[in-house]
Amino acid sequence: MDSNKFSAQIERFEVVETGRRRRWTDDEKLKIVLESLQTPRAVSSTARRYGISRSLLLTWRRSFGTRTNERPQPAFVPAMVMPDQLPEPALASAGPASGRMEIVVGKACRVIVDAGVDMTALSRVLDLLERR
Repeated sequence: MDSNKFSAQIERFEVVETGRRRRWTDDEKLKIVLESLQTPRAVSSTARRYGISRSLLLTWRRSFGTRTNERPQPAFVPAMVMPDQLPEPALASAGPASGRMEIVVGKACRVIVDAGVDMTALSRVLDLLERR
């Protein structure tokens, strides 16, 4: 005896074809990309005209090297290598330099730092003292 009461029924399945994938040549893609660049905000209308998605057209634009926004990309700045300058001889009458510096902020704050101080940290400390 069969315990499943639906076993005698036959189910019907339909196969729906969505169409085949289109293949675009590089020349066709380039033509579509150039058409989308003709006027501002022409991406959606161009994509609709050719039956492709907007995101696919933007992907093609990126792959062909066109930018959707015209911000300049970061570039390297040419650098010049200069020879080291010889240190100037210290004056014989001056005493040994300790490299210490005293910074007075306001009436009650005084900061004494050595020559090897981290400038970023020092700037943070001075900003905090000025706010008080």
